[in-house]
This record gives sequence, C-alpha cells and structure tokens, in this order.
Amino acid sequence: MSGPRDIERPTGVKNAPAGWGSDVAADMLRALGIPYISLNPGASYRGFHDSLVNHLGNRDPQMILCLHEEHAVAVAHGYAKVTGKPMAVALHSNVGLMHGLMAIYNAWCDRAPMIIFGATGPVDSPKRRPWIDWIHTSKDQGALLRNYTKWDDQPWSAEASVESIARAAQITQTAPHGPVYICLDAGMQETALAKPVAIPDLKRFAPPPPSRPNAEAVADAARLLAASKRPVMLMGRAGKSTDAWKARVALAEHLHATVLTDLKTGAVFPTDHPLHPIGAFNQIGKEVREVLSQADVILSLDWVDLGGILSRTFRDGAQPPKVIHASVDQHIHNGWGMDHLALPPTDVRLLSDADTAVDCLLDALGADRNPAPYKPVTANPKASSTDGKVRLADVSAVLRQEIGDTPVSFTSLPRGWPMKDWPFHQPLDYLGKDGGGGLGSGPGLTVGAALALKDSGRIVVGGLGDGDTTMGMGALWTAAHYRLPVLIFVNNNQSYYNDELHQEGMALERNRPVENKWIGQRAIDPAIDIAKLAEAQGWKGYGPIESTDQLAKALKAAIADVRAGKPALLDVRTVVGTERTLLEAGNDRAH
Repeated sequence: MSGPRDIERPTGVKNAPAGWGSDVAADMLRALGIPYISLNPGASYRGFHDSLVNHLGNRDPQMILCLHEEHAVAVAHGYAKVTGKPMAVALHSNVGLMHGLMAIYNAWCDRAPMIIFGATGPVDSPKRRPWIDWIHTSKDQGALLRNYTKWDDQPWSAEASVESIARAAQITQTAPHGPVYICLDAGMQETALAKPVAIPDLKRFAPPPPSRPNAEAVADAARLLAASKRPVMLMGRAGKSTDAWKARVALAEHLHATVLTDLKTGAVFPTDHPLHPIGAFNQIGKEVREVLSQADVILSLDWVDLGGILSRTFRDGAQPPKVIHASVDQHIHNGWGMDHLALPPTDVRLLSDADTAVDCLLDALGADRNPAPYKPVTANPKASSTDGKVRLADVSAVLRQEIGDTPVSFTSLPRGWPMKDWPFHQPLDYLGKDGGGGLGSGPGLTVGAALALKDSGRIVVGGLGDGDTTMGMGALWTAAHYRLPVLIFVNNNQSYYNDELHQEGMALERNRPVENKWIGQRAIDPAIDIAKLAEAQGWKGYGPIESTDQLAKALKAAIADVRAGKPALLDVRTVVGTERTLLEAGNDRAH
C-alpha cells in the first residue's frame, strides 16, 4: 500500500553540500527531525522550495502539497494534535500569509506547536523585479501575526537562519506551545554561499524539560485535596502519552474525585469511568453546575476557561470552594486578544503543565501510580429513527457496528453526538476542537491527523458539519494525493444551524417570530452535493444519504474503502431541529 513517502520522488539529486542560503534553512529542518512541511507554492520562497526538492530530495522533510494556505496550516495543526510535535509550514509572501492567518489563530488558541516559514521579496530594493516583488515585500511581515504567535524573526543571512530556526524550534516546543514564524528574505535564499555554514549539535539547543511547580504550593494543594470530602477535577489540556493518562486516572481514584471533561480539548480521561458521571460536554449545563456546586475543592488541570465555568456555576454572590489551578498558560497572554479568557479565583496556583502537576501531586499524596482496572459504565449505541430519517444516533450505532473493535481517532464530533455511545479509553480517541473557532478548519485538521496516524492501525474519523466541510473542501485533495485513509461523515442539516440557534434565541428574547430563524442560513435551492465535491478531490463519495437503509449500506462500503487505504466521505442529510435553543441550554451568548 503506497503512502506519503512514495509520492513525488525527485530524480538526479546529488546530495551535494549546501551551496545556497536556502539550502542552510532546509538542512536545519532535517537536523531538527522535522518530517513534513505543508505548503501552497509561492515564488517568494522559490529558493527554499528548490532546496527542499533538489538539495534534500523531498525527504526529511517531505512536502505536503495543499490547495490553500489555510489548509497547509490546518494540516500541521492536526499533526500536532496527534503527536504533540511541530511540523513545518511554508506560506507565500504577505498574501499567502494573509490567507493562512485564521488557521494560525486556531493553532495559537489551541496551543499547538508548528514552525511557519514565510518569505518576502528582496529587502534590498535593487534586487526586486518590477511590480510583483514590490507588492510582495513588507518591512515587518511578522506584524501580521505577532499577536498570535509565540515568536517571529527575519534572518538576513544564511548564518543567521541557523540560530533563528534553532530558536524557533526551541520556543514552539516549550510549554505553553504555540506557532512561531520565520520570514526568509528572497535575496538571502538566492545568494550563493561564500563558505560552508556549520550546523551545530542541536541537542544543545533542545527545549527545556517541563517546569515543576513550587514545592510549597504542591504541599498546600495536597493538604487541601487530602482533606477534601467532595473533590472535583476539571481535566483540560494534557499530553497524549499513556503514562500521563494512567497518572490522571490514578490521581482521580486516590482522591475519589468526580471528573469533568469537555470537548474543547482532546481525550484526557476514560469517559466510561465511574468517576466520570457526565459525558464530555460542549456546553455548561445543569448537570455540570450541580456537580461543581457540591464540590468542596476544585482541581483545575489546565482547564480552558476556568473563570467561565466558575462564573456560570456560582452566581448571585455565591462563592466557589477552594480552587487549585495548574497551568503555564499565563506566560503567553498578551493585550491584543482575549484568548486568556475570564480571570479565575484561585487559592493555590501550580505554575506547571497539567501532567507535571499530576506527577507532583501523586508524589505528595503518596498515591499508587498503577490504577486497578475499573468497571466501566457501559452504553450500547442504539438507532433512534422510527421514521427512516437519519439522526446522529443512527450514524453512531451503524458506525460502531461496522468498525467493531478497531480503534478510532475522532478528529471532530458534531453537536448532538451521543457521547456515551463512544467512550474514550486512550488519548488518541478524540483530538479536540480547533482552538479558535475558525471556519472551515475541520477538513484540514482531519487530513493532518490522518497524516500523523498513517499505519497506526487506527481509523481516523472526522464528524464535520456541512458548512465546515464546504469551506475546507480543497483540503481533501491532499489526503487523496498522499494516499491517506480517512473517513469523514458530514452532519449535513443543510444549514448554518449553530446560527439558526442564535437567531432563535434572539427571536425568543425579543418576542419576534421564531419561524424566520432559517432565513439567510439554509444552504438549499440548490442543495449542495457534498459527495460529488469529495469525488472531485479524489475521494470515494457517498450520498446524499437520506434514510437509515442508505446509511447502513454506505457506511459499510466506506469503512471497506478506508481499510483498503482510501479516503471516503458520507454526505448524511440529518434531521434538523432536535437541538435545544441556546437560551434553553442556558448559554444564550455562547458559540
């Protein structure tokens, strides 16, 4: 079965020493062990492109060609979600960078590592070609994204690019993670080297180990938790290792703590564990508030928006219980955006990532690090249709039947998905949301995850909305081109339905006709044939699927396609109108 490494192999590559400025940048990526660089081509980095192909042989890193800059960034983001490691990305000049900005913002909010290369026309103006090099040259290109990257630089020589790239790799892999940006001057790329440029031993420039929290703060947290009768653990951002997963389970069991997880971050705890009474959630509902209101200590492990969940629970002057918060996120908060979210009240701050905090607390509490097998709270996926029309419960039930015991990595799940039907047992079972709420990100993230999970034995499944899919449709071509097996099912309600809920909420609040919520929202007349759009990108497309009988046949065929190494998409026309309004859910201003 062919894969990415079999695609686009150059001929006549002589493996000669670096001879040009851009060769040095390419050599640095190889020395850092970067496996892939996703890109959409551009003349501003034509020298760098040539170095990747004719100097390195398009291997280590290998190019992953994308049809849009947003997709190139999203692919690297999806890869980072699986591996926790950075890919490289190349974006053309200022205009390509502008195309990629929304996806970069997603990666920033999701704290995903990646090394982004941009380029500018020659800074030395006599070297610029008429017109095109002038409009594609910026004095400070990093200003376009400086507010949502950890660091940026524009090295002016091949020698300077060595330090720049080494620093970028170090910064992006130091928690809290985030994208970094390096702008390669076209003139520097295309300058012949007067002498060899040495690549240092990059082990001496590796990122530091995770910082450990203050010992006194750990002792204070341990005393609060040991004395607690009703502790609640809010598990947010955490690593993907199985050892860290087991450690989180061990801490929860030692404390007999109730565990809550949400869908913004990936799988961090077994969701069918008796200590996890509520499925991973999208919204802060009544059940969540009841659990938190009964707690006497809350342990937040890098929970995204701790201040928000506390303020939604403890209202009208009610005070939350003792709060312990483990996070290093404050290190990258700035004044431009509000991704730092609400300021939470805390009694003990552990200035470390979640996994390090858990490790320290296990030691301080003298807890057993090897949790015993637990008796899961089981649920059997059941179809819900009585009229032959398709609902998400039907998709869940048929998918479980066809996939069987093969492990699945969900890259995304639609609102209304029956969470208890698919318990998370491992860190890669679910990868989390896109971070910044950007549009059209789902296809690219799914392709990036499929690239990282190629030959893993897992089936990569993206449960996407129709709007998200059509906006990011071009990303699917990359999966077909590089022979990446992946399944996407589109929850196609033929509407921007999240916004229908917002409009319904507005109408109810203002005593206006709810019946008009669909206007300016429905993608009908003509209906979009998403299956054919997928086929145009080289995928197997199934649909539109409008009945449970069609669903069963199509999913069976699509799973067979994926097992055979092909990407497949199902356009599933689901029933509209089963979700609660945002006002009824108690979340009238939430996304």
